[in-house]
Amino acid sequence: MSTVKHAARVAKGSTAFRRIARVGFVVLGLIHVIIGAIAITIAAGASGDADQDGAMEQIRNNPVGGLLLVLVATGLIALAVWQIASAFLAADPAETKKWGQRVKLFGIALAYLVVAGMALIYALGGNADSETASKTLSSVVLSAPGGVALLVVIGLSVVGVGIGFVVGGFTRGFEKLLDLPTGVARGGIVTLGVIGYFGKGIAVGVTGVLFVVAAVTQDPEKGAGLDAALHSLLELPLGGLALGAVGAGFAIYGVFCIARARFARM
Repeated sequence: MSTVKHAARVAKGSTAFRRIARVGFVVLGLIHVIIGAIAITIAAGASGDADQDGAMEQIRNNPVGGLLLVLVATGLIALAVWQIASAFLAADPAETKKWGQRVKLFGIALAYLVVAGMALIYALGGNADSETASKTLSSVVLSAPGGVALLVVIGLSVVGVGIGFVVGGFTRGFEKLLDLPTGVARGGIVTLGVIGYFGKGIAVGVTGVLFVVAAVTQDPEKGAGLDAALHSLLELPLGGLALGAVGAGFAIYGVFCIARARFARM
């Protein structure tokens, strides 16, 4: 473990690596902005996939899309390694809190690596359907012993992540992750964070609800991921307005991530 911790300290102490990891926040923000924009167009009556593969397709359609996707993957991999290094160096007097923090950081790193993998697949000309992957996950879990209960737990865990974002926006807990400037710029970044965390939290929470619905109905087609979650908002009263607002919040979270590239404590 000491060797691993030494490697983690070396990684976190590298100025060059920190800069690449900051690029990860920029590309993460870009992906959220694109997904949010797609959601807004869907709310206005257009069609599209408001999820990670929809964003990758939009980037690939750019004249230099393949290169951009490689940069996206590189930034996200660096950001994932940064989270993993932070997990190994996590310290807290309470052992349970320390391991809770580590699990959280490892989970974030895994999410970054998944999206980075998708970016590489699209850069090489392939396709990755996250909706199909979510349905497959639901199907595999439901077919396992105790699968219904397990899928409910997975769904509620995702709902919990969504609630965590909403609470983080309400309490402005994200401020401790940043070295914020003073004056008007500080207020602007905090506002972006509050709105963005709410939008992201609602989208993630609805995704978790769909997993629970898939478990209760034992229909894996219901657990279809982020795009299905956002489309489901259209079924609500004033659904177009609701989806547009969540899409705008999602995009604003992306702008916040881009600002975080400059002000994150790293």
